[in-house]
Amino acid sequence: MRLILPLLLAAAAVPALAEPLPPLPAVQPIAFTERTLANGLRVYAIRDAATPNVAIQVWYDVGGRDDPRGRSGFAHLFEHLMFKATRNLKAEQFDRLTEDVGGYNNASTGDDYTNYFEVVPANHLQRLLFAEADRMASLVVSPADFASERDVVKEEFRQSVLARPYGKLESLYLPALAWQHHPYARGVIGSIANLDSATIDDVRAFHAIYYRPDNAILVVAGNFDPADLDRWVDRYFAPIKRPDRPIPRVTVDEPVRTRPVTVTVHEPNTPLPAIALSYPLPPDRSPDMPALMVLQAILARGESSRLHENLVYRDGLAQTVDASLDTRAGPGKLDIIAIAAGGKDPDAVDRALRAQLAAIRAAPVSAAELAEAKTEILTDALKAMETAEGRARVIAASVLVDGDPRATERQLAAVRAVSAADVQRVARTYLADDRVATIRYLPAAEGARPDAGVPVAATVETRPLEAPRDIAIVTPATDAERAPLPPLGPVVAGHVPAPRELRLANGLRVVTVERHDVPLVTARLIGASGAARDAAGKAGTASLAATLLTKGTPTRSATQIARDAEALGASLDTGAGREGSAIGITVATPALSPALGILADAARHARLASDELERARAQAIDAARVTLTDPMALAGLVADRALYGASGYGGAVEGTPASLKRVTPADVRAAYAAAWSPERATLILTGDITPATAKALAERWFGDWRADGPAPAPLAVPTPAATRRTILIDLPDAGQAGVTVARGAIPRGDARYYPALLANTVLGGGYTSRLNQEIRIRRGLSYGARSDLDADRLTGSIMAAASTRNDAAPEVVSLIAGEMRRLGSAPIAESELATRRSVLIGNFGRQVERTAGLAGIVGNMVLDGLPIDEMTHYADAVRDTPATAVQSAAASLFDPADATTVVVGDARAFGDALRKERPATETIPAATLNLDSVNLR
Repeated sequence: MRLILPLLLAAAAVPALAEPLPPLPAVQPIAFTERTLANGLRVYAIRDAATPNVAIQVWYDVGGRDDPRGRSGFAHLFEHLMFKATRNLKAEQFDRLTEDVGGYNNASTGDDYTNYFEVVPANHLQRLLFAEADRMASLVVSPADFASERDVVKEEFRQSVLARPYGKLESLYLPALAWQHHPYARGVIGSIANLDSATIDDVRAFHAIYYRPDNAILVVAGNFDPADLDRWVDRYFAPIKRPDRPIPRVTVDEPVRTRPVTVTVHEPNTPLPAIALSYPLPPDRSPDMPALMVLQAILARGESSRLHENLVYRDGLAQTVDASLDTRAGPGKLDIIAIAAGGKDPDAVDRALRAQLAAIRAAPVSAAELAEAKTEILTDALKAMETAEGRARVIAASVLVDGDPRATERQLAAVRAVSAADVQRVARTYLADDRVATIRYLPAAEGARPDAGVPVAATVETRPLEAPRDIAIVTPATDAERAPLPPLGPVVAGHVPAPRELRLANGLRVVTVERHDVPLVTARLIGASGAARDAAGKAGTASLAATLLTKGTPTRSATQIARDAEALGASLDTGAGREGSAIGITVATPALSPALGILADAARHARLASDELERARAQAIDAARVTLTDPMALAGLVADRALYGASGYGGAVEGTPASLKRVTPADVRAAYAAAWSPERATLILTGDITPATAKALAERWFGDWRADGPAPAPLAVPTPAATRRTILIDLPDAGQAGVTVARGAIPRGDARYYPALLANTVLGGGYTSRLNQEIRIRRGLSYGARSDLDADRLTGSIMAAASTRNDAAPEVVSLIAGEMRRLGSAPIAESELATRRSVLIGNFGRQVERTAGLAGIVGNMVLDGLPIDEMTHYADAVRDTPATAVQSAAASLFDPADATTVVVGDARAFGDALRKERPATETIPAATLNLDSVNLR
């Protein structure tokens, strides 16, 4: 990250990249088998004996494009209902078969598909195949489940579209403007009005029409016996009948836009203006797609990309800018979204975007840009295939979107052959001025009603939902009729690789964790100082210092650092937590040495120049302004300040607009010096590397790093507040309310850590946790409720939280407090505790499957002052923690009587009700909230 003062930097400067760039990363083809059952189900198998897990994915060829007329969002609503009962499975049992045994499940709906995916211990494969077949063949939807889950989807809509800044722009307005005929225009999320119009008969019809074996693919990846897999697939899926009726489709051509279109909308919850440009693209299987992928990377991938370097870094016109390839089976689009920097004219942003697009049309890109883009794309492909689940997803998406399991493989091969002329050609073809649709997304005037937005065109073609005549309403089997769950197979033991560590002569600690499955390595350098040292009123200092690590050294400019790193296929990531700071990178194995050279230069020799500080400060202020309009994020920041008062643990890690303005260059230099010195730093290398290679590389790039100055004084141990307090932050027109109940807990090294971790997981760790069951599953009041135990080296906290519609906020407050109280007052059944042990062990096991996950685990151990090898004992510690210790921790650490409750939302909808239940409620308008003050005013 950084070193000492600038006058000492020149003597030991690391030279700029001195070795040749490695070749393009090699992405090996995925080895799989395929077969098709007589009923039309396509089955793909990817065996990986190195993992103790297995991934099961079922993808259906139905998505938002198939939403019935007047029912936008229906495919997504239906996805939620597939987790309810089947003839042989009780409601929510699917989650019990996955999360409660140490796995997980989820699903997603796109415009072209709906996918359901699970990762479970390998010995549970047969059960999950049975369950997936049962919900394909015999879904049961009760009126109560239908009503509850529809409410949950409404909360998801409020959370992701209404409450999130720019949510409408991305989820609703861009699709509506991009397509005038294709049903893609409606957006997958739909609308609350259309959700309200759906009926349970619609659900049954939709299942009968689209959820059939000839409209699905099954992918299994992981540790399994191929003969067993074939036998089980034949047993559970082959008997499902293939209907003799055709699958209805909307087939429509979307004429390519030939005249530019511009619309202007004014929306609340828009802290900064935004400009969006949208261009029509061909389907993903187009031979032009590899060149378009390279074009997108050159435009917007990383800090050396043209849009970021010019609009964000050089000219300061935009706070962020991105370009995304939204590709699909049908016509796609390329969206470019720039959020204006504070005080900048959105029209100037618009002109700058168009100038960059004109430049890439006018002249060929450079050889360096071309090579960098290819390396980034191929390195990302390696990361996507790092786990069995990732490989399954690649195959499934290739089949459903492109109709060919080898489509991604061929696309990546074609990326290697893309030329500068190809990039210029597709830029001229697809980014022409007469094709663009523009949205000017501006803040609403004070008190003004929202605009009508961008309506879906009346010319968009859809089909009515026509129920088949032969729909059989499935009812739950009786206990006597219910098919028993298949038996479990033998347990496949997992393996947590043991870390190895050494110290260089200068005191630098080097930790290596080997994992050779994929040719990737993550390098992460940890510094032992962070935001907890930020001075009063100067929150964000450590974060700014971390940002400046990559903004220039004596031998590299900020632009050169970005270009050198991105030429290796990755970007340097930096950040500060409460008690530490970090800089890291993940690259293909051959790129590791030059990547470490860049990382070492940035960390050891950061210039911390004043002009770079001012640029970083302006961007951080704009980012903070966006964060402060998000109800859940703001509730967490208020809770931190209320818990920790004037301590550095109470400030916003990323800072506030006011605190960031107070940070001086001297503050940043002090934060840098506190974090970065070899005897207080740890270099972590995880993945495809040996300890011997790690030592050699550490010596090469860090061996001559010398300490300068004494270590900073130890931090004072903070004491979290322990008084009941309720704070209401009035955020007018907020699309949803954010609720957080927080209280102090324990540091990571406390003997009660594992008991508290288990108690927290019972309360709010996962889908089947108590909070989520009560608030989401039973009542439909939130898209998700959870709790977190945040244990640092010196202190800790527990935060339970949920987003909900504004008028339901007081009820959610009561439900969270009630579950926290019940946790400590009534014994936790051993059966429930056993599932939570599995949840923790399974989550940990999946984290160690990735090189970045391994590096994150080791980094936390370092910052928490724990022995590095504790990671190898984690599962045993969770498994062996006595139930009595868990109950004791629950009683002493989770009582809400002395908790701080924060509610952020539109107080007009719930303020009176909350104050009636809690008369001492403090009400603070968001416009006058002061997060840098102990009393928040």
